[in-house]
Amino acid sequence: MDPLEDYRNRLADLDARIEEARSDPEVLLGRASGLLAGRAGCRVGEAHAYLLRLADEQGRQVHTLAADVLAAMEGRSGGGTSSLATAVDEALRPDPGRVHRQGERPPEPPTPEPPPADPAPAGDAWVQAVQRVLDTLPDRHILLLPRYDDTGRVTDYTFAAASPAVVDLSGRSGAQLLGRAMSEVYPTIMDGPIWEAWALTIDDGLPREVGPVPYVSPVERAPAEILLTVKVRPVGTGLLNTWIRHDEETRLAERIAQTERLGNLGWGEWDLVTGQILWSDGLYRIYERDPGQGPLPREETEALTVADDLPVRQQAAEAFGRGQAVDVTYRIRVSGHVKHIRAVVDTVRDSGGRPVKVYGIVQDVTAGETSRLRLTEVERQLSEHRQSLAAEHKVAVRLQQIVLPMPVGPIDLPGLRVAVRYLPAEQASRVGGDWYHAAPVGDGGVLLAVGDVAGHGIEAAAAMAQLRHALAALSVTTTDDPAELLTALNRLLFAGRHADAERSTLPVTATAVVARYEPATGRLVWARAGHPAPLLSRAGVTTELEPPEGPLLGAFPTAEYELAGAHLRPGDVLLLYTDGLVEHRHQSLDAGLAPVLTVLDHITAEPTSQPLADLLGRLRYTNPDDDTCILAARPLPARAGHDA
Repeated sequence: MDPLEDYRNRLADLDARIEEARSDPEVLLGRASGLLAGRAGCRVGEAHAYLLRLADEQGRQVHTLAADVLAAMEGRSGGGTSSLATAVDEALRPDPGRVHRQGERPPEPPTPEPPPADPAPAGDAWVQAVQRVLDTLPDRHILLLPRYDDTGRVTDYTFAAASPAVVDLSGRSGAQLLGRAMSEVYPTIMDGPIWEAWALTIDDGLPREVGPVPYVSPVERAPAEILLTVKVRPVGTGLLNTWIRHDEETRLAERIAQTERLGNLGWGEWDLVTGQILWSDGLYRIYERDPGQGPLPREETEALTVADDLPVRQQAAEAFGRGQAVDVTYRIRVSGHVKHIRAVVDTVRDSGGRPVKVYGIVQDVTAGETSRLRLTEVERQLSEHRQSLAAEHKVAVRLQQIVLPMPVGPIDLPGLRVAVRYLPAEQASRVGGDWYHAAPVGDGGVLLAVGDVAGHGIEAAAAMAQLRHALAALSVTTTDDPAELLTALNRLLFAGRHADAERSTLPVTATAVVARYEPATGRLVWARAGHPAPLLSRAGVTTELEPPEGPLLGAFPTAEYELAGAHLRPGDVLLLYTDGLVEHRHQSLDAGLAPVLTVLDHITAEPTSQPLADLLGRLRYTNPDDDTCILAARPLPARAGHDA
């Protein structure tokens, strides 16, 4: 088939789908009401009522009337538009005898267009035109003008125009390069392969691509050598160069892959000109499809949508047809189970407004939606049984189980084996806000945390959920620095004081300790917010790490937290815990800490490492007044065999 005809067919199919979405009765009535309200200067509700009354007077279906209104007001053909146009005109035409209300003025005549500015000098006009084009492009483009000597030989090149993305190794932008000579800015390029390619293109007028070629920068802070590919095209009397840095391409690909994995993301493109569909690795993971099979055909992808969510997609298609970017969340059924996905879709259009490429980002938000639904269910149960203390306790326990699932055994993270145990208070009604976090972070490290919300019951459990989820989100999207994370959590908790005052409840405070472990070096960096310092046990000797400064979370609006460091060696055991482990009625803190130190000393004194589960099993004392959360970690050997 002719490629142009194929493209036209795809456009026609896309238009048909958009028109199908537009034909939904509710969508038609809503669009017609909004357009009529905008023309008449009235409220949308008044326009909606007018259309209902007009349809009743004419004995017609209101959605049929709405379609004709849209056809009449948007200039499209449609049944009965001539008579309807008259009715619409009457609704929009002001009464000549009507007296304007106070403060209301009749429409002003249109303001005449200002005369055009003086044209640019003829010699610079084409360069300015090139600059305007480059201002709209995303990549690195530079226009060079050759400098000639008296014999007509090219001796240098001048930077004449540059795209906004141009930033060189010394931090200079494209605008800062304009007017300067190539020999002054990049002397190492002279007489090299790129320089030769420029000379050849000036001689024969043919485009060229050079590279990858090594480039050595004179800037001390820049990489010693980078690989460049330069695409050269003749433009006017100059040369348009597109620069590609291969080290940046590699880093960008790695960052995109890491972002897709951490955020459950994927991207896709549909080229309407060629018909080609591209999927990223992340999109194949979301749809659980083998990349060797290629992307799913569009019809099969749409068929995966859960039937109840088809109206959502119809509304999105209608918005897409109006030229809007689409951001929609709906459900699909893949491999026998339902996933919640969020899709953000936009299009690239040609100068005539016709779409030529559709691209989008898809995110699997199933986990978040599931948690949201579960939390919503918990809140519903709480509102229904608000007067019952037993019901409140049940909800608090359920919330704690949802937000704080306890692993049944040790979990292996990069370079680290972690075991967690939760010890409830002896009094079942005192459900607390103890929590933990153990997960890898983007740079190959591991983030560990233990925290304790003051108080008990549903408010403590809810605050625990807020802190734990906030830490998890911030460590993926913002920072994995322990001090910065505690600063953010403090602001979050302190900001809730206004809501606490409205509910006539005491402000919520909490303690926490956050640590980041680097497997490659064994380095541990940590910070605390009013929390007991971690215990480090090595070769039968257990010590408390020297605590840095750090106040309670939620106590002060501008609290600052300091960092401290340590190193973990093979065989070491790191213990993070909440105060319920060592604080007991009728005994001192030292007395409560003594049995913990004895257990740790015994565990690390053995010539062969004992399982972490045994350690947690020995720390089984239950506090009658407070719950306890314990996290034990041990560096993994290079090749882990038995349980560490």
